[in-house]
Amino acid sequence: MTLYDIPLRTLTGESTSLADYRGRAVLLVNVASKCGLTPQYAGLERLQNTYADRGFTVLGVPCNQFAGQEPGTPEEIRTFCSTTYGVSFPLLEKTDVNGEGRHPLYAELTGLADADGEAGDVQWNFEKFLISPAGEPVARLRPRTQPEDPELVAAIESQLPS
Repeated sequence: MTLYDIPLRTLTGESTSLADYRGRAVLLVNVASKCGLTPQYAGLERLQNTYADRGFTVLGVPCNQFAGQEPGTPEEIRTFCSTTYGVSFPLLEKTDVNGEGRHPLYAELTGLADADGEAGDVQWNFEKFLISPAGEPVARLRPRTQPEDPELVAAIESQLPS
């Protein structure tokens, strides 16, 4: 099984998978609307706008596991993201990233170590996983890493297919 084989659902409930992004670099980020890190949405949207034409997509994964900071319905999440931050990148359904109910995608991703060699549970909202155009996880950046941090930008640029 590859990451492409894991079934996902969009925020609107439609079936999807990472196979829909085959050939693109994907930055998968667990997001929340009521977190101190929520302003990262603005930087994520700038990344999307900067690199989308070069084979890159941000993919947001709302998660309510960290202090209940994503309590909204799918419609509330969509409205908040689009009106507050102008989010145009795709959002998946609300997903558990840790614990017994951890989504199979995150069961795979959490095995990837960060730059300090640490793998395991997602630490908080806005943890980032970079997935290569071939569907392989290639980088893990912790929540406080800003979307436009030079380390993250360099990692994205190294994975752009075009």
